[in-house]
Amino acid sequence: MSDQELRKRLAAQLTAGGQLRTRPWQEAVEAVPRHEFLRGGFFDRLDTPGQPTAWTPVMPDDSLWLERCYEDESLVTQIAGAITPGDIRGEILRSPTSSSTMPGLVVRMLEDLQVEAGQRVLEIGTGTGYSTALLCHRLGDDLVTTIEVDAEVSARAGAGLGALGYAPHRIVGDGLAGHEDSAPYDRVIATCGIVTLPQAWIEQTRPGGIILATLGGWMYSSELARLTVKEDGTAFGRLLGGQISFMLARPQTPPPLGVLPDLDQGDEHAALLGADVVNAWDTRFVAQLAAPRAQRISLSRDGRTEHVLLDVEGGSWAALYEDSGRWLVRQGGSDRLWDDVQDHLTRWRKDGAPTLDRFEVTVTPERQTITWPTA
Repeated sequence: MSDQELRKRLAAQLTAGGQLRTRPWQEAVEAVPRHEFLRGGFFDRLDTPGQPTAWTPVMPDDSLWLERCYEDESLVTQIAGAITPGDIRGEILRSPTSSSTMPGLVVRMLEDLQVEAGQRVLEIGTGTGYSTALLCHRLGDDLVTTIEVDAEVSARAGAGLGALGYAPHRIVGDGLAGHEDSAPYDRVIATCGIVTLPQAWIEQTRPGGIILATLGGWMYSSELARLTVKEDGTAFGRLLGGQISFMLARPQTPPPLGVLPDLDQGDEHAALLGADVVNAWDTRFVAQLAAPRAQRISLSRDGRTEHVLLDVEGGSWAALYEDSGRWLVRQGGSDRLWDDVQDHLTRWRKDGAPTLDRFEVTVTPERQTITWPTA
């Protein structure tokens, strides 16, 4: 099957799935060859029970490479901040740091951006350049500014864009700072996860403009949010639902855990809720609102599993474990992390546990607030 046929097949698949909803974006998907942005190959994930996740390269000379480029899946293109598929033979055990997002999510976000012809767009996170090319096809090069923190990633994207004749304003820099030189923008779209929406994005978006970004936290539950910028320099909107997940913007990634505190110290008491409640996506998102700087890990100690929340910068922690069918929690530091989480989850449940697509987001120069409707 030719790449043109594969593009049309992908567009039909995304239309049937509801991600691709309008003709202009359908034309863009049918026109832009995704494989041109994957000429350097991608990594396949290898999961072996009891072993760390490994990654192995898939290069253009692989018989399935072209067809894989047009599957609706995310394809990892960089490991450990520097390693590309052509750099290794065999397997690598480090963590992914850049990828080509699954096309279904790319076009869903472009549709949710509600962009119109003639509008100026800032894209945070160029990545491979595929989504940038879709924007250029729809709007024209002069109306698209894309910023990428990794110079090598940006250069590879630039090569792919140039090969197809696209020439957006391509910037290497911290996307959290936006790009003031091309402002104001009608639309801002972020293809990285963020914990706190940067004020610079609001300042660089015209009143009435839209910002589309994935908001989450260090417990790794996140949701797509669409906010409208107001005349007073604030932004307001809602979560859109769908359990959307991106790699966090590098400046907002959690700090290293370092040396753990003495988990045998602290105050211990029975927990109203067990650590298993945060296994559910929605519940974990709500828990993050109460402990936005906490990371979650599990440890095997004294013949039992302890579930730990740790705020490295604040110095607070909570360790939960199950004993004879009941949950106990031990907490230390200036904050009582699990007490805060329990209180937040209890209020959310009393209000009927509304789904995340009903949550509202308000961002002012002073703070970011995410709330749910009360009963």
